[in-house]
Amino acid sequence: MFRRTFWFTAGAAAGVWATTKVNRKLKQLTPESLAAQAANKAIEAGHRLKDFALDVRDGMAEREAELGEALGMNHHPDTELPAQRRFAVIENRAATKTDRRDSADKHDSTDNKTKYLENTRYSYDRNEDH
Repeated sequence: MFRRTFWFTAGAAAGVWATTKVNRKLKQLTPESLAAQAANKAIEAGHRLKDFALDVRDGMAEREAELGEALGMNHHPDTELPAQRRFAVIENRAATKTDRRDSADKHDSTDNKTKYLENTRYSYDRNEDH
């Protein structure tokens, strides 16, 4: 009698366990559960990708510092930048006498050096397309 009761109870327990296991698996396969799992995996992958990008950025900064030290580029001189280039202005030698008198009034007539224009709207860019 005890033998039958034992096996009956063991069978019932196995049935309950199997039913519970199957119901859990079915709940995991519902569309809502699958969507939640996919969202969680995507978030996890995003975190891993962010960590990877941060590691790469740190490695790049470290390597750039090493290269800067090796090439001596980390020493910043305290001097200022050089002055802006001045653009030469070429005088028109074929000007009329009145133009020459006007220019002589404005400038010293003994100064035959090339004139420089300090502030100009036009600049020369040798890399411009011609």
